[in-house]
Amino acid sequence: MFITALVLAEICSALPLSGSIYIWAAESAGPKYARFFGFIVAWWSTTAWMTFTASNCQTTANYIVSQLSVWEIDFPGGTTNDNVKWRALIWAMSEGLLILSIAINYLPPRMYSAVFKLSVAIYLIDFLLNLIWLPIAVHNTYGFRSAKDVFTLTYNGTGAPAGWNWILSFLFTAGTITGFDASGHIAEETKHANVTAGRGIITSVVATGLLGLATTILFLFCTPDLDTVFALDAPQPFVQIYALSLGKGPSIFMTVIAVVGLILNTSVSIVAASRLIFAVARDGVLPLSGWIGKVNSQGQPQNAVTVMFVFGAVILCSILPSQVAFTSLVSAGGIPTIAAYGLIALLRFTMTPNAFKSSHFYLGKLGRPFYLITVLWNGLVFSVMISPFFFPVDAQSFNFACVIFGSVTIFAILSWYFTPANKWLRQEQIEQALHSAEGHPDAVAPNLSTDAGPSKKQD
Repeated sequence: MFITALVLAEICSALPLSGSIYIWAAESAGPKYARFFGFIVAWWSTTAWMTFTASNCQTTANYIVSQLSVWEIDFPGGTTNDNVKWRALIWAMSEGLLILSIAINYLPPRMYSAVFKLSVAIYLIDFLLNLIWLPIAVHNTYGFRSAKDVFTLTYNGTGAPAGWNWILSFLFTAGTITGFDASGHIAEETKHANVTAGRGIITSVVATGLLGLATTILFLFCTPDLDTVFALDAPQPFVQIYALSLGKGPSIFMTVIAVVGLILNTSVSIVAASRLIFAVARDGVLPLSGWIGKVNSQGQPQNAVTVMFVFGAVILCSILPSQVAFTSLVSAGGIPTIAAYGLIALLRFTMTPNAFKSSHFYLGKLGRPFYLITVLWNGLVFSVMISPFFFPVDAQSFNFACVIFGSVTIFAILSWYFTPANKWLRQEQIEQALHSAEGHPDAVAPNLSTDAGPSKKQD
């Protein structure tokens, strides 16, 4: 994923624009096929970022309701997804958390800067508490797992062949290190974006990778034995692990830290997602584009944020009839992003391997090997994400992500076919952006939009 980040940082530095990822795909394809691949990735990335918001809100709700299991509080009908009353509770809490996350995005830019700094502080506090407090508590309660268990023990609860069961572990690790293209989506609001945005892509992957590796190993040492783990019945079992190790009271404190961090994480994600939606809308592709593609007096695309709220609220409603339906919808969230990463690398490898030499992060001779590695790695992750997670496959365990991804791709192709060529990503705009990205001295700064973009640039 670090190599993937380098590939994206290279093109981000050359084309630091709002809605960057679909523009990167378009320019990576070259002038002839730019518009087609721009449409494909625009639909992919919009789907991914918009579903992620709803998914994060439900994840946050799961942390809160898991305290019911910690304190052994009975819920009418039981705390299972088969109980419609339980699903209604999760839905109501998720909708409330969505409203809160969206409301934070309506703050003035200067105030939101403080929100972002607060979120980073919360993440660091959470990390340090898990790094220091959790192991001390585990040592004083049920004890650590052995190194042999941590590094050699496997468990097949999927019914898949042993090899594929092992490969399925990438579903969670790779799913964590995605979305680092976010700094590119807010490039038009960033000072020195040709350096800062690309650097943000790289440093986010390094930080997540190194800290994530340390945290994963730590958690494996601190997790109870498998019999205890599989007996945990909370929607977020780690809350119960906190209760077993730290105690019931302290588990509330850790849950609050996690919930606040997740709310702020959702809010920050909405910033990137709304800029992507704004960029697509201002070019006239979405319904109500004239309204969505406007900015307020402070240069913020608040209408795009409102669209995020409406879409997220509707997606969350799918919890009510079926938890499987909601899980299927949000499981497709990471897949288009991974597909976009791999596609951009494939286009760079085959179509434009020698382009964007003006990039501050130009890869030079490392370019082709890194493009190929990015294609192969993200192809593997993509295959894992659309794979069944349990075998044998039935209606309850079928992974509908492949169906959703295929449907989105079909809509993208139809949108490309029926949208006039002079309406979105016009040929002269594509060539102008490519000319500018190559660093020609007579090039005009690329303008792929029909309206002004977000302002109030910040570091």
